[in-house]
Amino acid sequence: MRNAWKFGVIALVALGLFLLPGGGAALNVALTLLTIAFFVAIAVLGYRLYRQYRFELDTLEDRQRLVLYGSVALAFLTFTATNRLFDSGGLGALAWLALLGLASYGVFWVWTKYRSYG
Repeated sequence: MRNAWKFGVIALVALGLFLLPGGGAALNVALTLLTIAFFVAIAVLGYRLYRQYRFELDTLEDRQRLVLYGSVALAFLTFTATNRLFDSGGLGALAWLALLGLASYGVFWVWTKYRSYG
């Protein structure tokens, strides 16, 4: 019953945004604020992780550090270009997935090299 009440509140807010004049503009503002909050949360998490693992990052080899920072930068640029890539059609969406896959593989590669004893 408690979950149904919460769902009802969300449905009522969505209905209000849909029916009220200017609801589309308010929805765009709300989505923009949520997007900004999401990216700020990612930045704060990245800063916290950097501060927590600064010694481990300094002990990486230069090549591994380059791949790690390059992968993070590639993921950031890919997220920044999401609208342009998705607007260009299926090939753009495929490129978006490929770029994020490449960035993820770079981070995974650095992690496996760091964890190996050889």
